[in-house]
Amino acid sequence: MINPENNLDRLAAKKAQAFIANTKSQKASDVENTVTKTLGVLQEDGVYACLLYLLAKEKDNGKAVVAEMLNLLEELGFGWNKPMNNGQIDLRSEIVLKHITDNVTQNLERLLLTKETLEQMLIYARYGAKARQVEEKPKNEQEETP
Repeated sequence: MINPENNLDRLAAKKAQAFIANTKSQKASDVENTVTKTLGVLQEDGVYACLLYLLAKEKDNGKAVVAEMLNLLEELGFGWNKPMNNGQIDLRSEIVLKHITDNVTQNLERLLLTKETLEQMLIYARYGAKARQVEEKPKNEQEETP
């Protein structure tokens, strides 16, 4: 049963913030691009396809998104502990995808709730990346021209 004290919107926002913080070394436009593509895959093809896309097509940004998604799933309160290896999140494709298949896709209601919460996280992450793009622009580019 989901923990009623978990505010799903707050949880999605926290994980989006963590993702943006963990990708400070990447260009904000690259981060935004990764998140936008991932959101499209999630909305069109679902949770499993979204994680498969991140692990197959996106490099460092993809692993950072997957890590925060797994953290979010663990905090939903369904007992979906993230896969671990030597005290670290195990981000090997076969491990993550088996974890999703064995846990998340088992129950349709939980799957739909998961999809909705992950979408919210990605939307917040996209806006976070856009805000960081504005901060990265040189001051003279930010000023409007008459």
